[in-house]
Amino acid sequence: MITADPAVPDSEAAGLLGRLPAGARPYALLARFDRPIGAWLLFWPGAWAVLLAAPAWPRAVALLALLGLGAVAMRGAGCVYNDIVDRDLDRRVERTRQRPLASGALGLRQAWLFLLGLCLVGLGVLLCLPLPAQLIALASLAPVACYPFMKRITWWPQAWLGLVFSWAALVGWPAATGRLAAPALWLYAGGIAWVIGYDTIYALQDIEDDALAGVKSSARAMGAHVRGGVALCYGAALLCWGLALWSRRPGALAPVALLPAAAHLGWQLRTLVPDSAENALRRFRANRETGLLVAFAAGLIGVAG
Repeated sequence: MITADPAVPDSEAAGLLGRLPAGARPYALLARFDRPIGAWLLFWPGAWAVLLAAPAWPRAVALLALLGLGAVAMRGAGCVYNDIVDRDLDRRVERTRQRPLASGALGLRQAWLFLLGLCLVGLGVLLCLPLPAQLIALASLAPVACYPFMKRITWWPQAWLGLVFSWAALVGWPAATGRLAAPALWLYAGGIAWVIGYDTIYALQDIEDDALAGVKSSARAMGAHVRGGVALCYGAALLCWGLALWSRRPGALAPVALLPAAAHLGWQLRTLVPDSAENALRRFRANRETGLLVAFAAGLIGVAG
């Protein structure tokens, strides 16, 4: 039986968010501004691409700032859209029933208007990027729109999430260089495998409620083999990231640069307790540091190259 941590609800108003006016707080919770981990995970693949492409530092800093703002806005928009689609399912899952739409703290019209505002912020970021990056970013809208329905269709919605959450790698490279290239494709492939791994860990929190609600997930599909399945995903991610670094600068530095990230992922696997919701959430959140370590490796290769 999954053991839950009552101190870690899905949506909470703490810190700065707890000081917001009461009327603004449900909007912040709807966009998960209280949970910045999602924005970090959306940001990192784009940051890897920029750092590996290694444009001039003023340009790199500007691109990282734009991608960061875009990640916050579009992750928030994705959460709002997901909650609009899933509001009935969310009422049936213990961890999500207090989300603003599921609980009735916000109405559907308010959610749609807020979604529009977040998308306008994303549009502002998009217009600051070169045309090739703009076109690639726009192409992500279709898979993003389809994602909330995947858990009703396939046992592997995490794979679809990987397509969406790694997309910034395909945007960051042409934003820095004006065109796509092999390193960006390898970063994207590695990102997909990484997302499947860490979101499978995340899905362990809901495995019992998902079974009752008929929601499919890779955690349910892997069952007792979840640790091995996540290990395969993480191994594939490291291989693809290594190929991305190698294609930018062949040599021994590429695999060596990824050793800290590999060690961190190994720690996640060794310490994962699949039947503990608190442990699963903490191991999921540890992937913020994974992204940082891969960014360090990409920056090292980019500078050396």
